[in-house]
Amino acid sequence: MNKKHVAAAASLLFIGAAWAQSPVQSCNSASKPPFCNAVSGDRSQGWLTQHRSEVMARNGIVATSQPLAAQAGLDILKKGGNAIDAAVATAAMLSVVEPMNVGPAGDMFAIVYIAKENKLYALNASGKAPTGATVARMKKLGYVWNPKNWGPGSGMPEGGILTVTVPGAVWGWDEVQRRFGALTFKETLQPAIDYAEQGFPISERIAHDWELFPGLADTPSDPRKCCTQVDPDAVATWYIDGKQPVAGQIHRNPGLAKTFKILQQQGRDAFYKGEIAQAIIDKSNRHGGTMTLQDLASYSGEWTTPATTNYHGYDVFTLPPPAQTWVTPEILNILEVCVPQWTSGQTLAALGPANPQYWHLFVEAKKLAFNDLYAFNGDPNFTKVPLERLLSKAHAQSLCGKVDPNRATPTKPGGNADSEGDTIVLSTADRFGNMVAWVNSLYDGFGSGLTVPGYGLSLHNRGALFTLDPKSPNAIEPHKRPYNTLSAGFVMRNDKPLMAVTLMGGDVQAQGIAQVLVDIFDLGANLQAASDMARFRHTQVPNTLMLESQLAELVGAQLQAMGHEVRSMNGTPMGGFQAIMVAPDTGVYRAGSDHRKDGQAVGY
Repeated sequence: MNKKHVAAAASLLFIGAAWAQSPVQSCNSASKPPFCNAVSGDRSQGWLTQHRSEVMARNGIVATSQPLAAQAGLDILKKGGNAIDAAVATAAMLSVVEPMNVGPAGDMFAIVYIAKENKLYALNASGKAPTGATVARMKKLGYVWNPKNWGPGSGMPEGGILTVTVPGAVWGWDEVQRRFGALTFKETLQPAIDYAEQGFPISERIAHDWELFPGLADTPSDPRKCCTQVDPDAVATWYIDGKQPVAGQIHRNPGLAKTFKILQQQGRDAFYKGEIAQAIIDKSNRHGGTMTLQDLASYSGEWTTPATTNYHGYDVFTLPPPAQTWVTPEILNILEVCVPQWTSGQTLAALGPANPQYWHLFVEAKKLAFNDLYAFNGDPNFTKVPLERLLSKAHAQSLCGKVDPNRATPTKPGGNADSEGDTIVLSTADRFGNMVAWVNSLYDGFGSGLTVPGYGLSLHNRGALFTLDPKSPNAIEPHKRPYNTLSAGFVMRNDKPLMAVTLMGGDVQAQGIAQVLVDIFDLGANLQAASDMARFRHTQVPNTLMLESQLAELVGAQLQAMGHEVRSMNGTPMGGFQAIMVAPDTGVYRAGSDHRKDGQAVGY
């Protein structure tokens, strides 16, 4: 070993020792450091509790939940890529740095605004159930519909091979880039390859979430064993020396780097028809799955038309079925039409977010809309979802009488159907005026819990949201897409683009997007303030209301007295907001990134 190598080794030992003795400690540790008793400092202007300013830029901007991923997207913009290319690069990087939430073997949706056409496109690249996925087969394996759970997922296991659907993300990445991108996988996947090979330090919130889903069984014929075993391939890929990593540790994923290199060379066909497809089927077969090579080879996503409504002069566009976000326009319609009736002519702005009735009425509007969501949502290729009727002002008007302005209304009684999955969202915009609202997911943490060895791929578990009620439009069926919690939105004003908006976090997504839009359009918040403001999360089955702790302290007792079952929570179940707004007169971009996550907005 020469002197240069000795010096480098000594430097690494010093860094390692310094890290081990670092004064930085976590409030999540058993013995909390004294700083956890401190109070937050104030800003010097504006809303004093806002966590940071909006990011503003003229040429391009990216907002997402991890800084390295945001910067990867920004680098693509600087190197000549457009907003679509930046979205692909950011999603690929997130698959490296936030792998419990996203990966190539998952789902994706996007709403893409193309400036030269002044037109919106919605892309559905969500997974389809494999051959053999039927209610009858699930019943034979011991899984049956639970009538106490009348929401999505009734009767289905939470993880394991029975929840795996054909992944759509790679098809979607390739499709959107082929149609609207300026670059190819060669350029957009390279940043992710570099970090997957060289490693990256795991950031703080992501380390907290980096926990393998314990939902695996090598013997799915025995449902009692559904949720007890952890996949050794998953442990080998995602843990370090067999242990869950902590913040600051370096993680590498050479298998994922290999997958991305194959995609660079062969495109999506390698994933759906080549060696990656074979590896996925081999993994599925070992765990009793029914997915076939033909299921993968025949997969395609589709371009669709966004769901839409007009809210106080703003045209709001969201993802259509089977994604849940079409219910966001219905929530907004109910608020617009019914709040003046419920309050003798007052508005949400007049009530204000310190008033318990503001939150009561918002939650009641959400309940009404989600009743429709649970009743009708499903794959539109298998069932008709009457969007035109459900998203009409007349339908909203018909629901106003179902709410008591001063008392919580019950939902149907039942057991837990809380969709607690996590995901990633991102928003991008470029110097040409193109904008993207993008959502990518494995559903639960590390999806099904099954990892394809040698390729760094977690198989998602979106099929857990099928129901085993044979009468439901969401009943499991081969080649059918399940009810999907993924959400993205876009806002136009006077036929001009205004905002790309995303918010992740299971069933909070649709209700969360409605909340931040009201924060902006009714209460006048900027994007970062709207992100920082406290949110609620209401679960339809059971009928429970989660409030962030300071909101619970402010109005929780009054809402409890109105009949709501209130729970005080930290920010974990409230999702993560990432959004970009463009000024119609100057073209300047403004962006906000949720402080509940590790991410940031960056621009140039």
